[in-house]
Amino acid sequence: MSENLNKKLGLRIREIRLSKNIKQSELADKLNMERSNFTRIESGKQCPNNDNLEKIAEILNVEIKDLFDFNHKQPKKDLLEEIITRIKNNPDKIEDIYKIVAALTK
Repeated sequence: MSENLNKKLGLRIREIRLSKNIKQSELADKLNMERSNFTRIESGKQCPNNDNLEKIAEILNVEIKDLFDFNHKQPKKDLLEEIITRIKNNPDKIEDIYKIVAALTK
């Protein structure tokens, strides 16, 4: 794998791990791996082998493809445009959308 791809993969693994409140040492233990080796994976200095990729996905409860989803985040401007488009296409849902936004921003 290229260095850039390793870096993206490592950052994505870290992002998912943090979203699930799993410590780096916990994940390393579940992989039967030294924490320093796992740190190298998350920093993009080392690429996990296929077996470890499968184990990481299983432990994080995601599909392997999700580990390679580097475009899951969109710029805020694009997200806002998408939200506006969806609201325009679903005018009967405006009240529901408002309630969701209000609940999320309390």
